[in-house]
Amino acid sequence: MSRIGKKPVELPSGVSASLSGQTIEVKGPKGTLTFTATDDVTITIDGNTVSVDPRGSSKRARQQWGMSRTMIANLVSGVTEGFKKELEIVGVGYRAQVQGNSIRLNLGYSHDVDFAIPAGVTATTPKPTEIVLEGIDAQLVGETAAKIREWRRPEPYKGKGIRYRGEYIFQKEGKKK
Repeated sequence: MSRIGKKPVELPSGVSASLSGQTIEVKGPKGTLTFTATDDVTITIDGNTVSVDPRGSSKRARQQWGMSRTMIANLVSGVTEGFKKELEIVGVGYRAQVQGNSIRLNLGYSHDVDFAIPAGVTATTPKPTEIVLEGIDAQLVGETAAKIREWRRPEPYKGKGIRYRGEYIFQKEGKKK
């Protein structure tokens, strides 16, 4: 029994949801998002709550049950509050700056990296060593942050690289003479 799937998703004031087949569309003050569920679950809208129920008791139906409920909850929180990922850049000479709809990263390579920001994500650099990504789609914001982090992952000896705010990097001990 899915403990997450059992809980209905509450729609706050100013947010409306409409259902057509297996596709749910959520409209709010920040925009509109859609999610198409698989045929293993049934989505119902009752007033200001959205509930998800499995069709059958197969393993796939139970997996989709909790995942679909979480996706719908992410749609609701995305159109009301939005999502935010913060990245920190650690290393001598490593920095970032936003230029139009791309981020220019100086990461110790022989060239600067120009990373195109996808539509639906806004990026700011309050400091040259910080990147803040914001948007209404949780998956898109997280994926963009992960792609930026891929350019220079934190290394375990000095901790240099791009990391999430608050991420702990386990430091290894170097060679001893």
